Amino acid sequence: MADGNFDADLVVIGAGPGGYVAAIRAAQLGAKVVVVEKEFLGGTCLNWGCIPSKALIGSAERLNHAKHAKALGVNVAGDVSLDFDATMKRKDKIVLAQRGGVGMLFKKNGIRHVEGFASFVDAHTLEVEKDGKKEKLTAKNFILAMGSSVIHLPIPGLEGGRDQNVWTSDDAVTMPFVPKRVAILGGGAVGCEFSYVLNAFGSEVHLVEMMPSLIPMMDSDLGAELGKLMNRQGVKVKTGATIDKCERSGEGWKVHIKKGTEAEVVEVDVVLLGVGRKANTEGMNLEKIGVQLHRRGVQVVDDTLRTHVPNIWAIGDVTGRIQLAHVASHEGIVAVTNAVTGSNKAVDYKVVPNCVYTIPEVSSVGLTEGEAKEKGYDVVIGKANFRIFGKAMAIGEQDGFVKVVAERKYGEVLGVHMIGPHVTDMIHEAAVAIKLEATIDSIAETIHAHPTLAEAVLEAFEDAQGHAIHKM
Repeated sequence: MADGNFDADLVVIGAGPGGYVAAIRAAQLGAKVVVVEKEFLGGTCLNWGCIPSKALIGSAERLNHAKHAKALGVNVAGDVSLDFDATMKRKDKIVLAQRGGVGMLFKKNGIRHVEGFASFVDAHTLEVEKDGKKEKLTAKNFILAMGSSVIHLPIPGLEGGRDQNVWTSDDAVTMPFVPKRVAILGGGAVGCEFSYVLNAFGSEVHLVEMMPSLIPMMDSDLGAELGKLMNRQGVKVKTGATIDKCERSGEGWKVHIKKGTEAEVVEVDVVLLGVGRKANTEGMNLEKIGVQLHRRGVQVVDDTLRTHVPNIWAIGDVTGRIQLAHVASHEGIVAVTNAVTGSNKAVDYKVVPNCVYTIPEVSSVGLTEGEAKEKGYDVVIGKANFRIFGKAMAIGEQDGFVKVVAERKYGEVLGVHMIGPHVTDMIHEAAVAIKLEATIDSIAETIHAHPTLAEAVLEAFEDAQGHAIHKM
């Protein structure tokens, strides 16, 4: 017993990037911890999301590098093509290695892993079931980290699942073949990333997004630029459009795409649904014990992440708030600190980097230009294109730009938005700047190494000051 009354100080339900990080931090704080996971350690992110999709993107990028190596003076002899089986095996190997790593971390930190589906008996008791066998677990506190699952949007005529060539993102990372033609619904991160991968693998890709530009959760300049570059790569980008209906056509589909008054029908082998997720809350008796739910998932009282049941916290996708793996991990650390130490820390959502792993990559942190203006800021903008910098020329990756959004009077950095090579790694300079309430002057007066891609960041801040060195 953890304290004479319970099996554990803390039980974490779900072992995704929120749950496993929460469990390890709780153990580091001295708690006796049990993690209940119904399927695989690592959750959606590791097994069907972030990690396998990035492995596929890595293969797609390397394939494109080989195909276009001549532009850098490198001759590749023979046929350059995709070994699909080897690509998928490599992806699986990476996933298994990461999953095993989580298991080893649990052992190192003395965390018990229980497999099965958890449902509450009361606010301090779980029943965990696997293969008809049931076990009761009691704990002082609980963390709800069950994550979310993909859902099928109700498109008229579109029925069936993987066997009928209607894929979700889960199906796409385990795709049984490379389709010759595919329609992808949703121009957010998922839709854009799989459009990049499948286009590189040889598919004819039709990407349909209902908003005026791709990645609508980011600054509109990024979406416009990404749409232009993806079109140049061969993806047929259709923004401001919807899939009106689908009809079965042999083993594939006739997809009716509507854009304003215009209509188009495309025949595809696969329809990939890149939008729509729901919180995993069903069958857990949450409301029975007093945990309140809303339309998108578990309701938390405030940014301390406590639910309406005082000894239960909720983190990650299951709350229906910001559905990003790194947000779930940070929320997990805050929630277990509160649960184990009795503190009342709140998550600061001001600084949340957002990344899209197409090539070129896209990243963003802080307020977009539109959001800053809506909040009443007198905004100053700085911008720098990668194409003028020596490092971008040297590696043959000159597309994209860095955009800075700042408040004019004091120069406080409000947001930074990037599209270009390796920008998902570069965004954190901006994240720290916003976290520390830095000004455009403080960044512009910081020496940046030459030749690097980060010189574009410096130039964008200098442009916001009104005296960029390399601006024509």
